[in-house]
Amino acid sequence: MASTPEELGIPSPRAVYANLAPACLVEHALLRGEGMLTDRGALLVSTGSRTGRSPQDRYIVAQPPSEQEVDWGSVNRPITPAQFERLLAKVRDYLRGRDVFVVDGWACADPAQRLPIRVIAEKAWHALFARCLFIRAEVPPPAEAPLTVLAAPGALAEPGVDGTRSEVFVLLNLERRLIVIGGTHYAGEIKKSVFSVLNYLLPRQGVLPMHCSANIGPAGDTALFFGLSGTGKTTLSTDPYRRLIGDDEHGWSDTGIFNIEGGCYAKTIRLSPTGEPQIWNAIRFGAVVENAVIDPATRRVDFDSDRVTENTRAAYPLEHIDHLEPSGRGGHPTNIVFLTCDAFGVLPPLSRLTPEQTQYHFLSGYTAKVAGTETGVREPQATFSACFGAPFWPLPPTRYADMLRERLQRHGAAVWLVNTGWTGGAYGQGRRMPLAQTRALLRAALEGSLADVPYETDPNFGLAVPTTCPGVPPQLLRPRQTWSDHAAYDLQARRLAALFRDNFRQYVPFVPESVRRAGPAD
Repeated sequence: MASTPEELGIPSPRAVYANLAPACLVEHALLRGEGMLTDRGALLVSTGSRTGRSPQDRYIVAQPPSEQEVDWGSVNRPITPAQFERLLAKVRDYLRGRDVFVVDGWACADPAQRLPIRVIAEKAWHALFARCLFIRAEVPPPAEAPLTVLAAPGALAEPGVDGTRSEVFVLLNLERRLIVIGGTHYAGEIKKSVFSVLNYLLPRQGVLPMHCSANIGPAGDTALFFGLSGTGKTTLSTDPYRRLIGDDEHGWSDTGIFNIEGGCYAKTIRLSPTGEPQIWNAIRFGAVVENAVIDPATRRVDFDSDRVTENTRAAYPLEHIDHLEPSGRGGHPTNIVFLTCDAFGVLPPLSRLTPEQTQYHFLSGYTAKVAGTETGVREPQATFSACFGAPFWPLPPTRYADMLRERLQRHGAAVWLVNTGWTGGAYGQGRRMPLAQTRALLRAALEGSLADVPYETDPNFGLAVPTTCPGVPPQLLRPRQTWSDHAAYDLQARRLAALFRDNFRQYVPFVPESVRRAGPAD
C-alpha cells in the first residue's frame, strides 16, 4: 500500500491519506468545502465548467512499441514523451505541499486478468469516486506495476508552452501505465482513462474489452447491452428480474464475461423512484452525485432539472444494488443487445440481427443527439461511434469487431437492435419510446419468447422485425404505422439510411462484401 511521498512520486505533500473508509472521505470532502450531503446521504459535488469529458484534450504518448499499434487520428491524438514529462512534472510540483488522497483497488473481476489500480487525487471526493468505481479488495493490491492515475484538477496546462489545446489535459502513457489528468474536475475522466488503457492491454491477452452493461437471468443466461450515453444501458441492465454484473465496462475472455469495474456511474437526469427504483435506492451515503440541483433547505435533489447540465450523474458501488451478481462474472452471453436512441423516430423498437448485420451495426455504433443537449443542435443529429465507444479505443475499431465476430462464431448468441428513442414522429413531434414497452420487448427477447414468432423485413433498413410480442401493441412494432404522416416517415427513414451508408464507407476496405451489404439498401 503506497503511503509515502517516495512511493507516490509526489515531492513533499502536506499529508497523504491512503485508502480511507467512505465515511472518512466524506468528512474530508465536507471539511474542505468540496460538496454537501443530500437528504439521502449522498455527497453532492460540482465539476465546475466541465460537466462532461473533454475528448479533444485527451492525448496518448507516442512512443515505441505502442505507437505502431495505436489508431492515430481525431480520437487518439499524439503527444511527445518530452511534452508528457513536462506536464507530469507540472502536476507533481503542483501537488507539493498539498494533501493527497490515495485509493488502491483492482480492475477486472476475473482473477486471471486482475490489474492493480492506484488513484492519487487532489480532491477527497475524487478518491471517494474512485472507491465507488473500482473493485475494492480486502487486502490492498501489490505495489508493483499498478496502473496509476494522477488527478490534479487545479494543475493547468499552458497551451503555448505545453503544446495542448487548452488548459485541460488527459494524458495516457501506455508503456508506463500512467495516466495524468489536470485542468478538469469531471471525475468521469478517471474512469474512462483507465478503461482506455485497458482497451489497449486486454486484446494483447486475448480478451475483448467492451463498452457494455451485463446481467444474468434466473436460468443463468448472460446478456450484454451495448450503447452510448443516453441509450438506456444502465437503466435496462438494472432489472429486478435479473442479477446485475455491471453497467458499463466488461471483458469477454475464453471463460466468459467479467466486469472491469466495481461500481456504476449512472446518468440521473429525470431519475425517479418508480421508473428506476434500484438506481434511485443506490444513491445514498457513500455515493457521489455530480452537478445536480438541490434545495438548500431540504437537501432534496431535483433530478428533473437540467439547469446545470443534462449530464447529471451518480457514482455508487455495486453493493448498493439489490439484485447483484457478487462475483462480477458471467458465462458466455446468450443474448447481445445493441441500444440506440433514434431521435429520427424511424428505427423499429426491436429487431433481430444476422451475423453480417451484427458486424455492420457494431462498427456503426449509431445513436442521435437531440435539440438542447449541445449548443447549436436544433434538430436530430446522427452520431456514429464505432463499437459503441469510439472515444475509448486506442486500437483500430476493426480489431475489436473482428474479436466480437470470432466469439460469436465460437459461442453463438442472439443479437438484437433496440431503439429506445422516438416513436410516432421525430424528436419534437413524436414521443419517447415508453420504458415499460422497451422492458417488455427485452424481457421477451431474453426469455426466448420471440424465437418462433413471425418476422417481417423493414424495407428501409433490412431488419427482421417481430410482428407480435407479449404486452406490446402490434402497431408499436412497425414504426411507420405510428406516424400520422407516412410520407414524412418515408423521408426521415431515407435520410437516416443515407447517413448510415455515408458513415460506413470508411470501413468498406476492411470488411467482406456480405457485411457491406448488411446495412440499409441504396
